[in-house]
Amino acid sequence: MKKSTAASLALVAIAMSWGAAFVLMKYAIAAQPFYDFLASRFTIAAVMMVTVRPSVLRSIDRETLKHGSILGVLLGFGYFAQTLGLEMSTAAITGFITGLYVVLTPILGWLFVGQKINQQLVLGLVLAFAALTLISFNGFTIEAGGLWVILCAVLLASHIVGLSVWSPGKDAYTLTTVQISMVAILSWIGAFADGKYQRPPNSSVWFAIIFTAVVSTSIAFLIQTWAQSMMDASRVAILLTSEVVWAATFAVLAGQEKLSTRTLIGGATMIAAMLVVEWPTKASQEIAVHPLLVD
Repeated sequence: MKKSTAASLALVAIAMSWGAAFVLMKYAIAAQPFYDFLASRFTIAAVMMVTVRPSVLRSIDRETLKHGSILGVLLGFGYFAQTLGLEMSTAAITGFITGLYVVLTPILGWLFVGQKINQQLVLGLVLAFAALTLISFNGFTIEAGGLWVILCAVLLASHIVGLSVWSPGKDAYTLTTVQISMVAILSWIGAFADGKYQRPPNSSVWFAIIFTAVVSTSIAFLIQTWAQSMMDASRVAILLTSEVVWAATFAVLAGQEKLSTRTLIGGATMIAAMLVVEWPTKASQEIAVHPLLVD
């Protein structure tokens, strides 16, 4: 098997793990406060990153610590918003709306770092707005869970724009370790805000924590880094957009929900928007969206 083929299959496996994470987290945060869940998840992920490469601690300089901490704050609050939305909504809808960050990233890149906007992005925006209308709007209101996930998409898009500015020239492993550690710190602050940390109550929650920490975070990052060393970033992004399909598929298989026709059409439209924005062109000069530890 060619390395590029193996990398493509590995990226689809990452997307599957992220889709499964939505379903596992839906169960877990119903049994354990979400800050406590995230504190456990990201602490394990950070410890694993250091265990795999202990020398990473010596690689953290002042600039990496500063930029990694800022990016970690964006990533952390993105996770908090996403988990709140998941608590109020369904795994499939949360997955579909989270995918909006793929469309928002080039917009924020245009606003803050002067990246160009092309016709693909305009079409992607139209499709994304139509998808949001189908998925989240109820008359003239929008579901609270949907609002939190939209905020999550904005924060994750901001995180990727920040990465495009600060990651060149830095060791990706070190920068990511700092970010994961910052998310863990923020999660612990939230966990102790109510006076005490609540341990995972059962084996099912522990399984969700370990799966999302080890597979959906640490291993996913390592595989993605390896894959992107031999593949175009746009191709990577297109393969990873299948995450939202897996989230809906696993939610249905797990019996968490039955997708309405409107949600199915809206989800398909959101996927179309993501693919339109990320489909590579010879003249493409936008920020390459390569989702990092999104789910």
